[in-house]
Amino acid sequence: MDFSNRSDRLELLDLPDIAPADIEQNMAELEFINRYLGGHAITIEGVRRLANRQPNLHICEIGCGGGDNGLAIEKSLRKKGVALFYTGIDINPDCICVAKKRSQVSISKFLISDYKKVVFDEKPDILFCSLFCHHFKETELVNMFRWMSDNAKIGFFINDLHRHPLAYHSIRYLTSWFSHSYLVKHDAPLSVLRGFRKKELENLLNQAGITRYTLRWKWAFRWLIIVKHHQ
Repeated sequence: MDFSNRSDRLELLDLPDIAPADIEQNMAELEFINRYLGGHAITIEGVRRLANRQPNLHICEIGCGGGDNGLAIEKSLRKKGVALFYTGIDINPDCICVAKKRSQVSISKFLISDYKKVVFDEKPDILFCSLFCHHFKETELVNMFRWMSDNAKIGFFINDLHRHPLAYHSIRYLTSWFSHSYLVKHDAPLSVLRGFRKKELENLLNQAGITRYTLRWKWAFRWLIIVKHHQ
């Protein structure tokens, strides 16, 4: 197995005509992975480091999938007395259907759209994506980083995968053990192969013209990029 370069193989979830029931099962298992392997904790850290102790926040997630990140954020902010307006954007209508059914955020909006086509009436305070970037090619990511920077008031953050042999073999074993989703069993290990090394992310940020950022490794085999605008 070659880990020196990102894989260009497409994940099954990126293909058309996946049955809605299969997508719903996939979203449920991804929520389980995010909850118990630290993905939600990393997302909450990204929000915390950008929130500026504001009493109200509009947070927008691109590639929101089944909306589990929004629920995790809402639960965290509610404990701190912060009111959340959450916008979830995903190009897959079946993912948005799952997100709407799950949503417990009192004020939320879900958009079926390519994120690039969204024009905000008012820019969200924070933009973020989680396990989304690895679906794209490098040239697309440079444009994504620019778009996120241009469309966030406070800043944006990215939570995505570190391409590493231990991460690959671990998730391959874990999903073969607990997963009932053919999508998860196929896509989870492939996601790692489509993940990033630190230098690759630094190069992409540099190409996007973003020079002020933090890039930190997080357990389990994740990267957290935070870009905060100086206001």
